[in-house]
Amino acid sequence: MQPLQNAGYDRAITVFSPDGRLFQVEYAREAVKRGTTSLGVKSDEGIVLVVDKRTSSKLVETKSIEKIFQIDDHIGAATSGLVADARSLIERARIESQVYKITYNEPIRVDNLAKKICDMKQLYTQNGGVRPFGSALIIGGIFEGESKLFETDPSGALIEYKATAIGSGRSDAMDVFEDKYEEGMSLDAAIDLALDAVYEATEGKTSAESVEIAVIEKDTEKYRKLSQEEVSSYIDQLVEKKSNDEEETESEE
Repeated sequence: MQPLQNAGYDRAITVFSPDGRLFQVEYAREAVKRGTTSLGVKSDEGIVLVVDKRTSSKLVETKSIEKIFQIDDHIGAATSGLVADARSLIERARIESQVYKITYNEPIRVDNLAKKICDMKQLYTQNGGVRPFGSALIIGGIFEGESKLFETDPSGALIEYKATAIGSGRSDAMDVFEDKYEEGMSLDAAIDLALDAVYEATEGKTSAESVEIAVIEKDTEKYRKLSQEEVSSYIDQLVEKKSNDEEETESEE
């Protein structure tokens, strides 16, 4: 039961409780935690974005579930949380990117775009009649040969990462990143690492149909979503590796 002194501070509008908490923002973070796992990894050769889009019914067309989006030629984003909220944020990001390009005649910097989206998120924690966005975004891209990866929070907070995850499997995925991430990784190695993290986060329930992968390569500075055949190839390698690891463990015992 909610403590009496906190009653009313999470109703309708976002206001501070006596102990300095914003309950609506905390509830929005819980919505993100209930979402499927999304990950981003930065490498010397570019950015990797991976999402787990497992469905609750075999009747759902998995191709209709989109959780990785292209924002500009050189920027992509992976989402977790309320899908409708994420879609609204992505549309705003695309508009901001195009407005910047028309105004300044050059592509928007990845950090500038991430800050603009976080500014919008922050406004929705401060104005009456609105609620915070129940979605977090991992925004990754290449600008002038430099890879950038940011995680945005429903509060409007912004943190740059080398590798990060959002959603229900964040804790398990971050453990994998902490243990296995290395500076100077190739793009293929970054994809393998991200899939390894997804495998752990989903307790081994990983398949080509449930995973979506996008990359922004440093050489081209272009966003590209991997085909189903490419994803299947990476998943087959992952499953084979995990199977070999299990056999080695059993033989040692």
